[in-house]
Amino acid sequence: MAAAAVFSYRIFCPIRCSAASNNHDPNKQKLNNISYSGNSTRSTKVDLHSQTTGVASTFVASVAAEKEGCRINEVQIRQNIPTKKQFVDPYRHGLIIEGGVGYRQTVVVRSYEVGPDKTATLESILNLFQETALNHVWMSGLLSNGFGATHGMMRNNLIWVVSRMQVEIDHYPIWGEVVEIDTWVGASGKNGMRRDWLIRSQATGHIFARATSTWVMMNQQTRRLSKIPAEVRAEISPWFIDKQAIIEDVPEKISKLDDTAKYVNSDLKPKRSDLDMNHHVNNVKYVRWMLETIPDRILESNQLSGITLEYRRECGGSDVVQSLCQPDEDGILKDGVKQDTASIRLLNGFSLASEIVDGGGLIASFEKGPLRFTHLLQAKGETQNEEIVRGRTTWKKKPSSMPFST
Repeated sequence: MAAAAVFSYRIFCPIRCSAASNNHDPNKQKLNNISYSGNSTRSTKVDLHSQTTGVASTFVASVAAEKEGCRINEVQIRQNIPTKKQFVDPYRHGLIIEGGVGYRQTVVVRSYEVGPDKTATLESILNLFQETALNHVWMSGLLSNGFGATHGMMRNNLIWVVSRMQVEIDHYPIWGEVVEIDTWVGASGKNGMRRDWLIRSQATGHIFARATSTWVMMNQQTRRLSKIPAEVRAEISPWFIDKQAIIEDVPEKISKLDDTAKYVNSDLKPKRSDLDMNHHVNNVKYVRWMLETIPDRILESNQLSGITLEYRRECGGSDVVQSLCQPDEDGILKDGVKQDTASIRLLNGFSLASEIVDGGGLIASFEKGPLRFTHLLQAKGETQNEEIVRGRTTWKKKPSSMPFST
């Protein structure tokens, strides 16, 4: 994730520099809690202590006192980025857990985050993962003005980029449901960082989904991968937890598709709304392009239960993208392992007709085993296509009733 540009400008401070105030106005009383340090000719730090009961919230702003009055950097005030570790965030309903290094955020599933079946979409879940990850860094006190970058990363012109993500979904939150999202980080090899998530229902405690991801650092100018500098490692390593939401002994390799894939969606062009603060297509948008290639008959009776993404390169606003999709039609999955059709010609002692077995007909007929698809997004070039992301999705039959209902 690249650092976002921050445009600072100054406005006149709406309060007087003198101590005179109206003590009967609660808003002015709050503003009067600003304490100044230093002289009147240079920028200084000020603390504003919130009057919220039980919560002390501090923000830092840059103040320049001049003859015509106080002027405050409005961007810093509006962002309110903490300069030291915070344990409670009343605005985001977040708090620090796991002995002071993990993060939990309480979220209500909004109407615009659900699909036709009133359950949260995969895109909404991935967006919540990204948001809670950023809020975790926010509360750590390490966040600089970059998009998730620490102070040390900004000094070394480094940004975070995701290299791999895996999500497993048992059940989907429903519209209006209150969910808790836990996230934490850990080491991944010598120069990587792992970030994991858990989503659970606050009402029942059931875990809906779990996810894990791997992140590496990239030089923002050269766009080359970088080792983690010592000062950055010193910033982030105290937050590492030896805990995994998904345990993979040997990560499954995703094969590369070619133009012979069964489903192809060509000439996809990013819209302006698809670009993020880094001026390239957000990785969540990739998932939409992938899922658009899934046949309607699959979507009508099945829901996505797992997705693995391997990121290869960035996608810019001028790229023309091709989405390829290939179903695993030569067998069914049993406990996550592909079975050859020759081994399933007998089911419960009865012989199956060849037209049912051949071509994945058993899946279409019984819809008991999960379905799997391999995906590829690639940027179309004049001489050759460049891979953007490889993916694999797993699908299971939709439940006939609401999960956990009695």
